[in-house]
Amino acid sequence: MRILENIISDRGSKYAVSGGPCASEEEAKAFLKELKRNKKFAKATHNTWGLLTGDAPIKNDDGESGAGMVILRMLEREGLKDHIIVVTRWFGGKHLGGDRFRHVQDAVRTYLESME
Repeated sequence: MRILENIISDRGSKYAVSGGPCASEEEAKAFLKELKRNKKFAKATHNTWGLLTGDAPIKNDDGESGAGMVILRMLEREGLKDHIIVVTRWFGGKHLGGDRFRHVQDAVRTYLESME
């Protein structure tokens, strides 16, 4: 499991991104359970994720509507299968509007670049 913390900060909201090998929805749930063993991630406002498996794409917005699809689209563009990416957000008190999608994209891009 790779975790990159404090990668984006905007109007009080803070973002982290994490990921690792994952081949099914069951493995994704296990990955999130392991991530949330860290209390900081368990207390996060959103742990949004996407995963491309051999069967089908799987995503979870965790209350951040549309964010899971942003992650899936980026995974599809990269052709990265059987690898989960989780974007975590701690809400800072101010709504970010459309900027939150840009931050999700930036977080995923940061993660993908860290794999190279």
